[in-house]
Amino acid sequence: MATVYEIVQGLSQAAANAYDGALDENGEPLLAGLKREEGDPILDRRVMDGFNVRVYGNMMCLSYHSEVKLREVYAPGFEEDIERQLAEIVKFLKKEYKKITGNAITLTKECEADIRVENSTRVRSWVTAKMHYKVGGLNEEMNIDGGSKAPDEYWKSFLSQGGWNGKGGKRPQNDTRKKEKAK
Repeated sequence: MATVYEIVQGLSQAAANAYDGALDENGEPLLAGLKREEGDPILDRRVMDGFNVRVYGNMMCLSYHSEVKLREVYAPGFEEDIERQLAEIVKFLKKEYKKITGNAITLTKECEADIRVENSTRVRSWVTAKMHYKVGGLNEEMNIDGGSKAPDEYWKSFLSQGGWNGKGGKRPQNDTRKKEKAK
């Protein structure tokens, strides 16, 4: 069984391998399921899109960003298209993870996609979408904040070291400045 570090490193490397212009072992363009891969890169208008992977606890957050036209947004089935795009990216991540580590990974969808469309002008608009997945092989206990002390105890410990207690705390040996007098 893979360690947490190996799983996170494999997912990160799989996502990093999807950069624009990436080639596979045979010199062919690597297809990650993004819109920028469609059409001719020289003759066609390039679509800026990409994705990001974040891992927290036993969950992975997949973020997707793309330029869209408003007519695409108002067309029926826009949300399904974005969810299909996310599914293509997950399929790529699984395939690339298997190629990198030699092990398979399970990514289980945990919730609906959070899709947000924004615009800066009447011409420029973009979509950002997030979907959370449960990563197979990572424990449920990883989500629990099981610190050894409460946050208040850490804060009291910090203050007791003299940082902000008004007494000036301990100064380093090489500090030759004159000590200020209390007002």
